[in-house]
Amino acid sequence: MSSSSRKRSHPDSSADDGRAECPFTIKYVSPEDKSKGQKGKKRRKQSELEEDDVAKIQNSPFTPSGKFKSDENLDLHYTVEPRDKWMGMTRYNSFVLNQAKYFSEGFIYVANDSTIAPKDPPQNGMATRRQPDEWVARILEIRAADEHHVYARVYWMYWPEELPVGTKDGNKYVSGRQPYHGHNELIASNHMDVINVVSVTQEAKVKQWFEENDEEIQDALYWRQAFDIRSMQLSSIQRTCKCDQPANPDKTLIACSDAKCSTWLHEECIRHDVLMKTYESLGKDRPYQKPIADATKNEDSGSSDKGAGGPLSPPDNGSEVQQSIDAKVGPDTENGIKAEQRSSQDPPNVAAGRNSQRDATSADRSITAAPKSGRHSLGRRKKADVNPKPYEGLFDVTLKLAESPSVAEIHDLRADVKGGEKTWTEPLTCLMCGALIS
Repeated sequence: MSSSSRKRSHPDSSADDGRAECPFTIKYVSPEDKSKGQKGKKRRKQSELEEDDVAKIQNSPFTPSGKFKSDENLDLHYTVEPRDKWMGMTRYNSFVLNQAKYFSEGFIYVANDSTIAPKDPPQNGMATRRQPDEWVARILEIRAADEHHVYARVYWMYWPEELPVGTKDGNKYVSGRQPYHGHNELIASNHMDVINVVSVTQEAKVKQWFEENDEEIQDALYWRQAFDIRSMQLSSIQRTCKCDQPANPDKTLIACSDAKCSTWLHEECIRHDVLMKTYESLGKDRPYQKPIADATKNEDSGSSDKGAGGPLSPPDNGSEVQQSIDAKVGPDTENGIKAEQRSSQDPPNVAAGRNSQRDATSADRSITAAPKSGRHSLGRRKKADVNPKPYEGLFDVTLKLAESPSVAEIHDLRADVKGGEKTWTEPLTCLMCGALIS
């Protein structure tokens, strides 16, 4: 069984909306259909078989650290339609746009309907932070009939907000941005399109993040998870802390000091644990009294108060590949960057695919380039009368990690509670093994 990709139509298709024209679409082919088709090709020339294979399989350039529950990888069987027109064009290793050169296997920003034309270009010619509303893609292949008709076959990168309803993350369904997604985080995918290169705005710098090397991530775009459009699945992701959730690279992780444990803990989980214990001990009206033993020790030694507390290009098909092509705006096309549209894939047994359109116009582009072109939560319902953070407005905490051992400085915000201490400290302990954190 195969499925065709559909280009989304514009609400007013008759209007000149500046959208980049592209006559090609992608059809996904299941491995079963591919093997059936090969049975009738045994007598064909080897060169023809190789050409056919190139048109039907894309080895994924993405290898996520996690695994998928269904398919082992993101490799995709596909065809480009109309096939003869696509295969009849010359392949290139790169194209030039506005004096910028874009290579096969490189990442690009792509204009779409929501794109805002940048006011000031990046100083070094390469954007390292997210551009509002632009799509990001990885070029798989470049083909051109002439300098006015240059196209790229691409895999789309997803912003977390773009995860569609029905996405499977392990045993649950998710959609949109999740708490562990960082500001500059993307999600790799095997959502394939062919786009007109006039929709490319600039090069994107994207790298894979391996979570054990978190110091490598700075301000660049990165990905660690992948999305399989055929099964609507996300690859698994490393989880940590007592909450068993992934780490957000923009937030602090605290390591347990015990070598036998060494668990990375979310700072917000430690804060929540400290404040919950404080609330359970003092409630809304009980003042904090310094433990007698601790008070005696403070008087004798003068020490500070201490409480008693307790995260590819497809293989070469043998045909000649030219080095590069300068793409130019055709006589029937206005100067400037054109908007791209992303196809809606409709894989078997999947009602919802990724649908969206890329569109934008940028002034004075002399050369054109081509990029590749929620499910609701089913978690338990919480009782309406249960407050997950009953301490809010009553207590606050500051983690002092530079001290050894580390401590939590607790602040009593209850103005109507008289007597007792208003600020005190408790030792920080691991949420998993209870060891002191130093």
